[in-house]
Amino acid sequence: MKVSAEKIENQQVVLTIEVESAELDKAESRACTRLASQVKIPGFRKGKAPRRIVETHVGKDAVLQEAFDLLAPKAIEDAMKDQSIETIVARPEVEIVTLEDGKDLVFKATVVPRPEVTLGEYKGLKIEKKIEEVTDEAVQQQLDHMAEHQSKMVDAPEGAAVEKGDFTTLDYKGEIDGVAFAGGEGKDYPLEIGSGSFIPGFEDQLVGVHAGEEKDVNVTFPQEYHAKDLAGKAAVFHCKVNSIKRKELPEINDAFAKAASKFDTLDALKADIRENLQKNNERKAADAQKEQALETATNNTTVDVPPVMIDNEVERMIREMQMRLAQQGMQLEQYLQFAGTDIAKLRETYRETAEKNVRTGLMLEEVAKAENITVEKEDLDKEVEIMAAAYGATPKQVKKIIREQGRQGDLVNSVARNKTMQFIFDSIAE
Repeated sequence: MKVSAEKIENQQVVLTIEVESAELDKAESRACTRLASQVKIPGFRKGKAPRRIVETHVGKDAVLQEAFDLLAPKAIEDAMKDQSIETIVARPEVEIVTLEDGKDLVFKATVVPRPEVTLGEYKGLKIEKKIEEVTDEAVQQQLDHMAEHQSKMVDAPEGAAVEKGDFTTLDYKGEIDGVAFAGGEGKDYPLEIGSGSFIPGFEDQLVGVHAGEEKDVNVTFPQEYHAKDLAGKAAVFHCKVNSIKRKELPEINDAFAKAASKFDTLDALKADIRENLQKNNERKAADAQKEQALETATNNTTVDVPPVMIDNEVERMIREMQMRLAQQGMQLEQYLQFAGTDIAKLRETYRETAEKNVRTGLMLEEVAKAENITVEKEDLDKEVEIMAAAYGATPKQVKKIIREQGRQGDLVNSVARNKTMQFIFDSIAE
């Protein structure tokens, strides 16, 4: 076999591979045997028809293509070894140059070798853990939030008019040029004034209206409105406010603390809130420190990322998004429509993050090699236990799913990545 290599754009390498005609002939014989077992040839049992009969029945071109399919994978593998290419990051693109009976096979395989990665500083990184101080204002915000949960709805005083923050029920009927439109009518519809849940400007025009009063509200649908037949059009809504209710918040004192928590006094509740906020701030600071460590180690690494790796990561991110949307009962196409974008723009918005992810992944792979970080059975078992707890399943069930889906390699890679990240985190010098 003869091999030549040419480097082209985007870090691709074109391997021109020549296989002797004798090897192609042997592959044709194997191809005939395989084809004979796949097709029904009159007068012969499957797999028993001689080569000449198979070639006549399926055609010479089909035999040659099958022979090529048998030869190509091993030929590409040998060609990569010949050119000292250990790993590729995408499926080879194959172009047949010569595939004829009695002639040497010549074809080209365009491959993208794994890029060379040069590590910079990645352990012993000096990264400060900045823990935010818990302020009295933060404690009070938490108390106010708790008070919101303890609030109750009461009727607004007699004669009161609608104010921002009020909860109303209203009847409405929308018209465009005097004609009602689908979805534009509601009865006793609950609406919080100022929530922004209706068309911009709608809620503001109800401020000052009394219970039982009617008012026409004039609005214009946004240009990007999800219902295309309404987008950008002016409409009038004939509204009637049926009721006005307001939140009544409890007084924040010892009685409130006792009713809203396990504590008997407000001071004890405040102390507990402060302690929990402090723990939360410490967790956030630790997470931020780890994120900064990864980013620093990645930025210290020199690597020229092939575009195909970024493309593949973008597609992976989109597949993940599709799965998350599916769990919420939404299709990707619906999301794109609501977001006013398309798949091409979505891919473009993901590219920067995708490149960062690829760079970080390459850095972690190289650190794992440099530090001889390996994945043991105990590591895999521990990860399976964590996954089982997260999904409410047993480790045995999780292992079965991983095996059936052929995701053993993904599990090993994930554990290796996590172990390598933990190595970097454990070495941080604060």
